[in-house]
Parts: sequence; C-alpha cells; structure tokens
Amino acid sequence: MRIIPSDYDDNQDRWLTNVSVRKRFTATDVHHPAAERMVFENLRPVLDVGCGDGDLPRHLPAGWPWVGVDRSPTMLGRAPKPATLADARALPFAEETFGTVAMLWMLYHLPDPETALAEARRVLKPGGLLMASTNSQHDSPELAHVHSIGVVSFNAENAPDMVGRHFEEIELDRWDAPLVHLPDKQAVRDYLVGRTMPIDEAERAAERVSTPLDVTKRGVLLFARKVQT
Repeated sequence: MRIIPSDYDDNQDRWLTNVSVRKRFTATDVHHPAAERMVFENLRPVLDVGCGDGDLPRHLPAGWPWVGVDRSPTMLGRAPKPATLADARALPFAEETFGTVAMLWMLYHLPDPETALAEARRVLKPGGLLMASTNSQHDSPELAHVHSIGVVSFNAENAPDMVGRHFEEIELDRWDAPLVHLPDKQAVRDYLVGRTMPIDEAERAAERVSTPLDVTKRGVLLFARKVQT
C-alpha cells in the first residue's frame, strides 16, 4: 500500500495540468454535491482540510463560514481566506468547533489517514458531518494497460471500514461511469500527467492509447455523522 505523492509545492505544472484536464474533459466533481449537502443541512462553519486553492468555497453561498487548511504554502497562496498552514493529523482548532469537516481528495496523501479521521471527529460538533472522497483502485480501467492507481492508503475499497472505526451513520455515494472524455492523444498525455505520471512516460503511454476515449471513473463520496451524545 502506498500514498499518492503530495507534490504541490515542487511540481505546480503537474497540478495545473490536472486542473486543466478537470475543466476541459471531466463531466462533474464532488465539490458541488458536498457543498449542497452542507447548505441543505446548515452545517456551519466548514473546515476544509486539504483545501488546495479553494474549489469548495466557490460552490458555497457568499459569506458562508469557511476555514481552509493545507500543508502546502503554494496552494494556500491561491486559496481564499481565512486559511492556515497545518497538518490534517494535528488540526489547530478546539474540540467541537465545526459543523462540517471536508477531506476531499486528500487522505490518500497520508500514510496514516486514520489519524486525520480521528482529528476530524475531535473538531466536529455533535451531529456534524465528515465528507471525504477518493478514487477506486479500479479507476480508469480503459488506461490500465498504461497506468494504474493501485492500492493506496485511502481508496474507495478501504475507506468505509476505516471511516467506520471513527464515525457513525455512514453514507456512500459511489460512481462508476464514463465521466471523462479524452478527444486526442494530447488529452490522454495531460490526463496521465495529472495522475502523477512523469511527462516523458505520459507522452510514450499516450501513443499506445486509441482516441477518442471515454474513461470510466470509479470512486466514492462518503458522508459520516458524529452522532450527538
């Protein structure tokens, strides 16, 4: 089992390529349904752990109370404020402070994601909600002959049991559908770079892929309640 490298400070080109791929070729993402749930249940304030450059608050109503946390100074430099430099495994907040803790697309960067999950529970108010997302180890099967995410520390297969050791009332919103359309080999190359493949390897791999290609995305958006005591 491995982690997905956190390269946001020393490889911004890779991250910006990933952002570009999502905007050009991906049908949907988890930030909108996560934000809808927060608003519908009035789960405030929001702690956005691994906030990156701030996708989640862009989906929330203006003025919705939000705090971002990330361990990348580069990403925080582009994030909305307030945001603070901190590790998900040692959050600098008091117990029972937040109505929501979002951990979207970030727990697979940690070798010990359960430490971060325990911290999320600590800072959540009773009745508050954790929201976490990750890919399946069987994601993008059409590209399995050139690239595979493999088994990482937090994936769609191990996430329910892991989260269940810390939270109650778990809901799983799984997806398994052709959500990415890659029109040509350049798009395939960019998609693979966004998934941490070195550029030269991605260029060679793209030549082995027939295009246009619809890529099946598999993963889960997980909601977990901290039951009131």
